[in-house]
Amino acid sequence: MELFGTDGVRGKAGKKLTAMLSMRLAMAAGIYFRKNSKTNKILVGKDTRRSGYMIENALVSGLTAVGYNVIQVGPMPTPAIAFLTEDMRCDAGIMISASHNPYYDNGIKFFDHNGDKLQESDEEAIEKIYFDEETIEENQKVEKEIGASKRIDDVVGRYIVHLKNSFPKDLTLNNLRIVIDTANGAAYKVAPTVFSELGAEVIVINNQPNGFNINYKCGAMHPEELAANVKKYRADVGFALDGDADRLVVVDEKGEIVDGDHLLGALALYLQERDALAKSKMVATVMSNKGLEDFLASRGIELVRCSVGDKYVLDEMQRHGLNFGGESSGHVVFGDYAKTGDGIATALQVTALMLRSGKKASEILRPFALYPSRLENLNVKEKKPLEEIEGYEEWQKRIEEAGLRALIRYSGTENKLRILLEGKDSKTLDKTMEELLEFFAKELR
Repeated sequence: MELFGTDGVRGKAGKKLTAMLSMRLAMAAGIYFRKNSKTNKILVGKDTRRSGYMIENALVSGLTAVGYNVIQVGPMPTPAIAFLTEDMRCDAGIMISASHNPYYDNGIKFFDHNGDKLQESDEEAIEKIYFDEETIEENQKVEKEIGASKRIDDVVGRYIVHLKNSFPKDLTLNNLRIVIDTANGAAYKVAPTVFSELGAEVIVINNQPNGFNINYKCGAMHPEELAANVKKYRADVGFALDGDADRLVVVDEKGEIVDGDHLLGALALYLQERDALAKSKMVATVMSNKGLEDFLASRGIELVRCSVGDKYVLDEMQRHGLNFGGESSGHVVFGDYAKTGDGIATALQVTALMLRSGKKASEILRPFALYPSRLENLNVKEKKPLEEIEGYEEWQKRIEEAGLRALIRYSGTENKLRILLEGKDSKTLDKTMEELLEFFAKELR
């Protein structure tokens, strides 16, 4: 597809993601969603980027031009838009955000009436309409059929109540000191409010968005400042969100960053011990450490792997009827509470785990040892299909016999082969990697 990537349409605002593109994309999406319309309402939210104003107005113009009524809710976390789309009975929801990217990028993400991210077939259909001039012209409305738009500022309360309801009612955050880094992003009001209302002593940093400082040296992509503040204020735990708050990085009371796979393992075990992990399975991507997989297996939990991207995590969870999954990068999905990764909901479950265990974050959030891993990038002349390379199948067998896990794939944007190896023995891993690099260099350079 020309427009859609792994998570909606994304690019540099004003260059790739222009006002004209946004308006036409909104028209195409409106035409597509109208086929199954029930309420003729579409919800639009955004993060705190300056370019969000431009894109929001363009989307509203496009949607109203094809007859849709638009509800604008302003800066709001991505998971809030997913929740509110279903809760407010909208035909669809749109989030304007480039997530963890710098301020000069932006993106447009779509949700269906259930608050679920669109399937690729839906995106393909919208893109087909986008490039169909005749269909776009035929569906423009006139007179009383033109849509209307209104801004509602108080719906954030619905999301806050929803989040608080996800926290066990027999627990309280009284006596917990928490540092929250909102990355100058969409959760700069919501996150502190939720934790404060549940009783925590909250210290907030990077909650002064100015349109350009979103994710800048802060938040989930740069948790170093959070770590320093956790130590400074002697907090029990620290939480760093990204720009649209669908990602979470945790810092323990010692000021040490918790690895994403450690977090997934600790939370999966917490759910399993409370008989709340559906089918004793969870989903993680191919990038998760094999140490996580083996730890879960030792506790009777099966790990189902999928491609990189929280969209694929969600697809796999739905396919298997599971309620927990995530990425080591910080996207964690609690299917009982959210339709997508939700950093605040995940943070609440982390505090619930801490309180139920009676242990400190450093004691409970690293339940296993990560296996040694090594990632190498090899420049190649051509991206020859791996299965066509003579000797590749034999190498796969050798890797398996050595007790290693391998992920070998081409970069989607560069002429590079990416090789990831993991295993218990670092010497075997290094020896195998050097031999693999030599093998592929001979075949592909």
